[in-house]
Amino acid sequence: MKSVALITDGSCLGNPGPGGWAAVLRYGKHARELSGADPETTNNRMEMTAVLEGLSALREPCRVTIEIDSEYVKKGITEWLAGWKRRGWKTASKQPVKNQDLWRRLDEAVARHDVKWRWVKGHAGHADNNRCDELAREAAMTAR
Repeated sequence: MKSVALITDGSCLGNPGPGGWAAVLRYGKHARELSGADPETTNNRMEMTAVLEGLSALREPCRVTIEIDSEYVKKGITEWLAGWKRRGWKTASKQPVKNQDLWRRLDEAVARHDVKWRWVKGHAGHADNNRCDELAREAAMTAR
């Protein structure tokens, strides 16, 4: 199984507002940058989309370390998802889970790979996180 690093970020100009997402995939000496935009979205949706798009770019199951500065996405997939599914996609307070469409897709995408999640502090000198931030902001500006 190939070992890949996936670094992601999302950005939104207003929340909701125009948004952008970005991902950097690293495999050995190779790197690939991805980005995209949505004219009306939220920051959380862009953070999730970045991970989804990065995982979707992988053509085969891989060992993936996802480096992400979104605690919402990391905790959602590693801590909250099992409970949401057990409760029929309801939160502990019995409210419908927000962004359920993306959580379902993310659950499926992660299941195809051997995934390890690593939280990184945003805007703290992590070169690939900074690059993703730059790409996501540029994408959000184009959606404006």
